[in-house]
Amino acid sequence: MTTVLVKEPAAAGREHEERGTASASVVALAVFEARQLLLQIPLIFFGLLYLAYVGYGLFGRDEGMDAYPVLHDVDRATQGGPELFAVALLVCVHRAALLDRRRGLEEQFGVLAMAPARRTLAHALSVVPFAVGVAAVVDVQFAWASLRPGAVGHGSVFELAVAPLAVLLAGAVGVLLARVLPHPAAPLLFLLVIGFVTSLLPAGSGTHGVDWLWPAVLQNGGTPVPGELLGRPAGWHALYLLGLTVLAVCAAMLVAGGRARLLKAVAAVALAAAVAGVAGQTPGDSPGLQAERKAEADHPAKFQTCVERAGSRYCAYPDWKGWTVDWASVVRRVQSEAGGEQATTRLTVRQRIQEITDLTTDATLPTSSTPGTVTVGTQWGGNRVPEFAVGVARVLVAGNELASVEMCDARPVTTMWLALATGPAPEDTFRHLRIDDSLAGSASVLTPDGGSMSVSAQQTQVVRELFREPHDTVAARVRSHWQQLVSPHTTTAEAARLLGVRVPKGPDDCQTG
Repeated sequence: MTTVLVKEPAAAGREHEERGTASASVVALAVFEARQLLLQIPLIFFGLLYLAYVGYGLFGRDEGMDAYPVLHDVDRATQGGPELFAVALLVCVHRAALLDRRRGLEEQFGVLAMAPARRTLAHALSVVPFAVGVAAVVDVQFAWASLRPGAVGHGSVFELAVAPLAVLLAGAVGVLLARVLPHPAAPLLFLLVIGFVTSLLPAGSGTHGVDWLWPAVLQNGGTPVPGELLGRPAGWHALYLLGLTVLAVCAAMLVAGGRARLLKAVAAVALAAAVAGVAGQTPGDSPGLQAERKAEADHPAKFQTCVERAGSRYCAYPDWKGWTVDWASVVRRVQSEAGGEQATTRLTVRQRIQEITDLTTDATLPTSSTPGTVTVGTQWGGNRVPEFAVGVARVLVAGNELASVEMCDARPVTTMWLALATGPAPEDTFRHLRIDDSLAGSASVLTPDGGSMSVSAQQTQVVRELFREPHDTVAARVRSHWQQLVSPHTTTAEAARLLGVRVPKGPDDCQTG
């Protein structure tokens, strides 16, 4: 005779109800712990500091080049802001997870229906609202930039996910430390160890080595480049952070006594995801990407879109084609002040980038010798506008950019007046363009290719005198004496006489230096 044991439907229903009750209890405890975390002074302080930092970036900073944001730079710039907040969260979550031990409640908690592993999961879930809050702040930052009229480029969802994922990871590590090292000083010890190890590892390896093991890899501050040339393994990095976070939570639950098969399976999947993320982000720039970077730097015309505006040609990488209207406005303004055939000559404005080796440095481009071609970069706004005006003026005056490098005659005077005379505050703009921020003596003036053009002390004096004269009067003199003013044989003193301003004493210091 065979006996078959069949679980009664009522018993199965009770088991399902108990599981639902247990899950609801975990969520309820997570909500309670999240509310308690909101009352922690370190979180309040660093949370407000983070919001103040973001608010200053949105409202309090002089716009300058930020008025024309490049979105594939903006997305990764959101990653560094919440780092201190994440550290504070790690410390506070660790403290909350040790509350039962610090108050001698471990034995009382042990008689509850909720197992220690579930209580551990609740502590980990209490971090989720803070990660959601950081995600909302990141979205506001990116949306604010993308809605600006001059915004270009395309952001990455994976780059934007790094900040909230880093916050989740910090909370998970705090819970894990509470289970592995149940001592109040454990977070401090952990941070000291991380800092010490980091100081021993090679820095600046970019997408290679250990840099991408850190939660946020900013690589910002450099000249923007086309988005397809960044080579950042953002997707793999997001997978790495997500896998590491889930793995830390699972490890904490296992240490707390969790033995469910589902828990072990999730831990295995999380470990595989973290390993896959590390493997995907480690190789660095592929040979194909390096070849594409070199091709776009050496032969930009093959990758650009060109448009005709008011008799000149404007060529830009696809992401930047919207800026050609602004470039054309500057060209028309500068060219309207020129005389002779240069007043109507056809220019080619071409965007150029340097071959990319490092996303953290400003590029300095080789000076072009192509006649009638003006270089423009991948940044706009602030000083970049008058710098471009200088670039246009020097090509009108000298014929090409290379010929303007060593001008020790009247041409720097003509160039600076053409570039700045129609601006609202030409003398102040002249000061800001000079590397030493001066209005006396010799100095170098910034140009769009990242280089500079020398202006002697005598030339500086004449330029300042011209800015103080009535614009229309000087403009008429410039046009009537144009050929002499663009000749390499006309001295600075002769230019001053032709333009009707005080003649500087002594020869140009560029001649005597």
